[in-house]
Amino acid sequence: MRAAVLHELGVPRASEFPEPDPGPGEELAEVLAAGLNPVDVAICAGTFYAGPPPIPSVAGREGVGTLSDGQRVYFDSPIPPWGSMAERTLIAAGSGYPVAEGVPDGLAVALGIAGLAAWLSLTWRAELQAGEHVLVLGASGIVGQVAVQAAKLLGASRVVAAARSQEGLERARARGADATVTIGGVDDLAAALREEAAGRIDVVIDPLFGEPFAAAVEAASFGARLVTLGASAGAQATLSSPAIRGKMLVIMGHTNFAAPPEVKREAYLRMADAAARGELEVDVEAISLEHVADAWARLAASSSKKIVLVP
Repeated sequence: MRAAVLHELGVPRASEFPEPDPGPGEELAEVLAAGLNPVDVAICAGTFYAGPPPIPSVAGREGVGTLSDGQRVYFDSPIPPWGSMAERTLIAAGSGYPVAEGVPDGLAVALGIAGLAAWLSLTWRAELQAGEHVLVLGASGIVGQVAVQAAKLLGASRVVAAARSQEGLERARARGADATVTIGGVDDLAAALREEAAGRIDVVIDPLFGEPFAAAVEAASFGARLVTLGASAGAQATLSSPAIRGKMLVIMGHTNFAAPPEVKREAYLRMADAAARGELEVDVEAISLEHVADAWARLAASSSKKIVLVP
C-alpha cells in the first residue's frame, strides 16, 4: 500500500509499505484523511520527548477512516509501525470516535489533536463558566480558531482574539470573537488586551507563551485561570511575580496526553455535533499523500489552515 514512510529521521516520503494485518483487539481502518501536526514533525525528527519512532514506520498520529462495518471514525495513536498517513492503518478496537454525518473528513480531523487542545483547555482545565470573559492568544492558528468558537459555544459572554495576522483576526471575528487585538501592532499589549476585554479577563487560552503570555498575565483579572498549551512565540517568558501573587492567578499547563480517555471522547463528540450543526468551522487544506514533503513545507510556512493528507 502507499504511505508516508519514515526511512530515516526527518521528512517522510511517499512509498510502499506492508499492509497492516489486524490481530486480537485491533481494527483495520481505511484512511480517508490524515492530520499533520507539529507533534508529527517532532516525532519524525526524533525530537519528541517520548523518543524517536521505529525505522521504517508510517508517519501520522491522527486521522479519519472507515472500519470494516462501514462506520466512519476519528482515531488517534495508530498501532506502530503503522501511522495515519497511509491508505490503511491499525487502531485499537473500539478506540475510534464516531463522526457525525455532515462533518467533512478534514474538519473531523481538525477537531482531533488541535480541537481537543482548545476544547479541553477551556473545559477540563480552566473549567470555564457561562458569562465569563475569555482571551484567546494565537487566535489565527487552528487551536485558536477552535478556542474562539468553543468559548462562545460554552457560554462565554465576551471573547477577545489576539494574533499577529490581520486575516486571522478577521476570521476570528467572523466566527464569534467580540473583539480583536493585533500582537505586535500596539505599544502596550497588556493594556490593549484589558481594554478590548472590557476590563475583565477570567480565562486565557495560550498556545504562544513568550511575550504575549507575559502581557496576558499583566492583563488578567483577579483569580483568572491561564492555560498554556504551546510555545510558538517562545519557550521562555519573564513574568511579574506581583501580578501573579497579587491577583491570585492560576497558571496551568495542558496536554491532551494527560486527559482521561472518557473526557477526550465526550469532548470530541460534543465538537462533532456542533460542527454538524454548522456551529464550529476550521479552514482545511487537503494535500495528496504523494506530496507529503509539500505538506511538511506548508505546515512550516503557515498555521492558519488544518493540513490533511489524503490517500
